[in-house]
Amino acid sequence: MIEKLSNHERAQFFSTFKGWEDIAGRDGAKKSFKFDDFNHAFGFMTRIAIMADKMDHHPEWFNVYNRVEIVLTTHDAGGLSDRDVALARFIEDIYEA
Repeated sequence: MIEKLSNHERAQFFSTFKGWEDIAGRDGAKKSFKFDDFNHAFGFMTRIAIMADKMDHHPEWFNVYNRVEIVLTTHDAGGLSDRDVALARFIEDIYEA
């Protein structure tokens, strides 16, 4: 069974991954990413989709032109879990590259 992050681990998530925001009324994290154009935004989403599928852990997201909004939460755990930490790390690594 997938476990939710403890309060300490949750606080660590938000201090480690800058720009991710707590979601009011929900145990999850969200962040907006901005790119030069649609091609870059869609490429970013494609790389995440490939990794997410390998992890069997799929984000909620929204894309308009050069902006991608991502919500991370683990539905099976009822909130943030280690899966979200791993996916956030991957997302941040490819965004910085």
